[in-house]
Amino acid sequence: MNDDLVVVFTAQGEVEETQVRSFLSAHGIPSVTHGEALRKTHAFTLNGLGAAQIMVAREHESEARRLLAEAEDGEFNLEDLSET
Repeated sequence: MNDDLVVVFTAQGEVEETQVRSFLSAHGIPSVTHGEALRKTHAFTLNGLGAAQIMVAREHESEARRLLAEAEDGEFNLEDLSET
């Protein structure tokens, strides 16, 4: 694993992975997924099996964590996005 990449989120399914990666990308933060092989070959997630880690460059870690925490707390809404 690349030492310049850090895990900022563990997704429990392809939909969640896509949502989180799209959210980060929309804020200018590129990401990669690690550990999705089991989910891709067996198409399931159970008790963490098939979970995928979303990783970003270390330089984006704090911003990614801040954005994800704000999203988790419900601090984003469509009105806020239309004003930017």
